[in-house]
Amino acid sequence: KSGPGPYLLRLEDDLEEKRTEHRLESKWQALIMTGIVLAAALLFLYSFLGGKKKETQPITRSDFALDTFITVTLYDTEDTAVLDGCMELCRDYEKLFSKTIEGSDIYRINHREPGQRQITVASETAELIEKGLFYSRLSQGAFDITIAPLSELWDFTGEEKKVPEKEAVRDAASKVDYEKVRVSGREIELLNDQVQLDLGAIAKGYIGDRMKEYLEAQGVKSAVLNLGGNVICIGEQPSGNPFHIGLRKPFGAGYEQAAVLRITDLSVVSSGVYERNFQKDGVNYHHILNPQDGYPYQNGLTDVTIVSELSADGDGLSTVCFSLGLEKGMEVVDALDGVYGFFITEDGELHYSKGAKDLLANQRK
Repeated sequence: KSGPGPYLLRLEDDLEEKRTEHRLESKWQALIMTGIVLAAALLFLYSFLGGKKKETQPITRSDFALDTFITVTLYDTEDTAVLDGCMELCRDYEKLFSKTIEGSDIYRINHREPGQRQITVASETAELIEKGLFYSRLSQGAFDITIAPLSELWDFTGEEKKVPEKEAVRDAASKVDYEKVRVSGREIELLNDQVQLDLGAIAKGYIGDRMKEYLEAQGVKSAVLNLGGNVICIGEQPSGNPFHIGLRKPFGAGYEQAAVLRITDLSVVSSGVYERNFQKDGVNYHHILNPQDGYPYQNGLTDVTIVSELSADGDGLSTVCFSLGLEKGMEVVDALDGVYGFFITEDGELHYSKGAKDLLANQRK
């Protein structure tokens, strides 16, 4: 037999057909790969040229409240309604706790009729008074929420800077006694006509804690609240790093810093002698008054800063520890878990409680 039989011809045809299919398949594979590369390149260019998801821009609101300028900055939302609600909450609490706003709970207590011994207040006011009484007891009266008769004598913000008359100071100091206040539910009992309250040393911290709770309930996870001496951090920076909070150097130029702290979801509260103060005859008179003698504390301290979970505790402790002085104040902080203290003395030296140095920004972890 000459020439290939039918099987061989069919085999050759099959081979040629497969070679043709292979060439077509290779072309399609090349086209597909080219498409994938082009799609990846276009995706990269889209992201690089602005197609990338827009990052949330911080939003801020500032206002004058609580006798200071307050600022709230939210880093993970652009919902201004949340910011508005936070500021409104602050003003609502101020209307309860202020001693100068007519009709507030504290105003009603301090302007009660002679002989009136009991006044019903909001539950939040009763809670704040109870907190103030706790720190009054803790300091054995070195911090006292009934200091209003004394604080009204001293004017650290007006134009006329003068030291009150000794007799007036002595008389006002005799009216200060936290043991003359009782709290039962929403009922506040005052044991004599002379007792008046001033919650200014602790109210900002309490209000700041309530503002933080409100923002967290709205889903905020990254924010800073600055209530003038009280800085409250919610979570951390959007980058995942702690917030950096500076400790102001007493009597430093501008806002010169004594230290910088790394803070995540904590409160930082400072009490110092360098803002609400005046100089007279070589003496620095400041707003942290000694309830015993009626005059500003002169104990070698210029600033106490407390880092804690709750700002109300930081408020109370910063004043308590300043009032007690360096040694006893440090003992109080060291006895508390999760609380850190920074004490600055008149020579400019910075003293640390246990674990406080770990919060410094220049410390390596």
